[in-house]
Amino acid sequence: MKSLIIFLAVLFGSLFTNVSNAQTAVKKETIKVWGNCGSCKKHIEKAAISAGATTAIWNEDSKELQLAYNTSKTSSTKIQQAIANVGYDTQDIKGSNAAYIKLDKCCQYDRKEDAAAIDKKQ
Repeated sequence: MKSLIIFLAVLFGSLFTNVSNAQTAVKKETIKVWGNCGSCKKHIEKAAISAGATTAIWNEDSKELQLAYNTSKTSSTKIQQAIANVGYDTQDIKGSNAAYIKLDKCCQYDRKEDAAAIDKKQ
């Protein structure tokens, strides 16, 4: 009986330790993502969730994406890459031109020019 009580105490102790460690692995972050409309919102949020974000809420006016994700499963870079892969520029990763061109016309936002492209024009 004494062994059973000790076993259960160790078991419950390890369960609560794992739960508290999982909570510390959740990161909340705000990143800039360019887009225009409600359709953009759906695509951006869907791409973020598919890359492992647990929550993703994009604001059309501020162009900010509020994220929460488990750092042991994904990263900000992976999420931003998934968003760029569907055609949207983020603060750190530019979407490919091929993906941008596939966006609906209403979703084709004004893109920032690269510094290299500006230098070539001068």
